Amino acid sequence: MKKFLALTLALVMSLSLVACGDKKTDDTKTDAPDQTEQPAENEGAYKVAMITDYGDITDQSFNQTTYEACKAFAEDNDIEFNYFKPVGDNTADRVAMIEKAADEGYNVIVMPGYAFGGAIVEAAPEFPDVKFIALDVAAGDLLETAVAKAGESYDYTPENWDLSKYVDMSNVYCAVYQEELCGYMAGYAAVKLGYKNLGFLGGMAVPAVVRYGYGFVQGVDAAAADLGLTDVSLNYVYGGQFFGDADITAVMDTWYAGGTEVVFACGGGIYTSAVDAAKKANAKVIGVDVDQAGVIAGYAGVEGMTVTSAMKGLYPTTYDTLTDVIVNGNWDAYKGKIATLGLVSGDDPELNYVQIPMGEGTQWSDSFTQDDYKAMVKDMFDGKITVSNDVSKTPSDFATVIAVEDQGAIKG
Repeated sequence: MKKFLALTLALVMSLSLVACGDKKTDDTKTDAPDQTEQPAENEGAYKVAMITDYGDITDQSFNQTTYEACKAFAEDNDIEFNYFKPVGDNTADRVAMIEKAADEGYNVIVMPGYAFGGAIVEAAPEFPDVKFIALDVAAGDLLETAVAKAGESYDYTPENWDLSKYVDMSNVYCAVYQEELCGYMAGYAAVKLGYKNLGFLGGMAVPAVVRYGYGFVQGVDAAAADLGLTDVSLNYVYGGQFFGDADITAVMDTWYAGGTEVVFACGGGIYTSAVDAAKKANAKVIGVDVDQAGVIAGYAGVEGMTVTSAMKGLYPTTYDTLTDVIVNGNWDAYKGKIATLGLVSGDDPELNYVQIPMGEGTQWSDSFTQDDYKAMVKDMFDGKITVSNDVSKTPSDFATVIAVEDQGAIKG
């Protein structure tokens, strides 16, 4: 991941004005934003704070990765840094931590995860001199709270709303990811590595999770087509929550007992149910957001359970944005915008903001090598492979040669 640090985010991201929100596109490339020249020293001293969503900085996922990036940036640039953990998993407690950080003089606040949508709507206008950097927070996450605050009924279709009328984004920058791309990579790799009976276990059916899942289906289908296979099957379900429990584990037990070989567990702590069931069946899982091979092995007490992981570039997004905003003084290129981050290189997959692990986090074999992966990424970057991010469809809509069993949601 450190290879990212040589690449400034301002040179690689695709920005959309907030009025467009998270408008659907099938683009796989990102472009550079306009640059401004405002030396950081003219804006006063910076203090960086990170607010965890509600978990710990040792979660080996969003919080830990973001924390480590903030900490590294602060140490590299001799800038004061601290993190704040909300008491509970709710907007009020997240707002309380934002207020605490701002009151203590932290003027750049980094927030990882869609759960901060409501907190941004509530807190950002209170502190116009604070720069808010939100990772994986889309227009829909903001609108859900903002529309209700305006006394209107939100229809969960962001493109139907003018975000600028409901949310003050003048001191906010949000980055979202093309999850469908790394979902595709993971699905394609799994089939190429020899798995024919697969599963997708999502958390809640929020847009990011849906994009992961639909990309996964498309990757599985494409690999099966390339191999001329007609006997590839995929079970598809949402848990209805972002943590595992006995009910979800029971469904996973049924899947693995029925022949499922690997499950893409996509949604926070819900991976525990997939891992518990996979361990009993001597089967496999696929991780999400970061390279989860280590956390899955640690949880299961068994090495080698993770086939690969569909990863977002949280570390480089955080480090590079802080660098450009604070060191280079380019906040004007970010504020008021939502960026969609995806592929920035067709030659080096590790420079991309969506990828699968190039090292031991993927179980490479002769049937799917690192060179094969690089060739696939190049085709995606060049537009020879396109991946839909249309969340209005169903999983089965993306199947041309595979059989998809859409089981809806376990809860909710």
